[in-house]
Amino acid sequence: MKKQCMVVFVENNAGVLARVASLFVQRGFNIDSLTVSPTENEKVSRITIVTRGDEKFFNQIMQQTGKLIETKMIFSVEPTFSLIHEVLLIKFAAEEADNEKLQSLIGIYGAKIVDRTGGCIVAELTDTPQRLDGFIEDTAKFKVVESCRSGAIAMERGNVSYEL
Repeated sequence: MKKQCMVVFVENNAGVLARVASLFVQRGFNIDSLTVSPTENEKVSRITIVTRGDEKFFNQIMQQTGKLIETKMIFSVEPTFSLIHEVLLIKFAAEEADNEKLQSLIGIYGAKIVDRTGGCIVAELTDTPQRLDGFIEDTAKFKVVESCRSGAIAMERGNVSYEL
């Protein structure tokens, strides 16, 4: 099962997200990541979906999503030609003995310390999903109190834009 990413531009109407998500549910496929945001056009929203499946499934779900009345445009995101990023917030118990090593690792990954309260350090990292996975793996030896991760956002590189 290959991980794949698509972007769907939809009319900014109530219920659109539910209709898009229901296409996946009806076919028994899981959505790994789902992010919805406004665009520069207030009448249009951008939905970024990451899912796993074979090429046949992915093409089928793209075609069916494209047929929804509210869908303005849909395309597959190719990692080679695109930026795909997520945001991670991760809270560590700030034990004095490990503080220096933890802060060093946070710096190596280019993460930022965004909070130091109540004996905890909260780090924020924005990067590719693979880089976030690596950071989580490398910091697992420290006491993780809590973590949360956004869904993927994606944008094609270069002079590519869409008229909506």
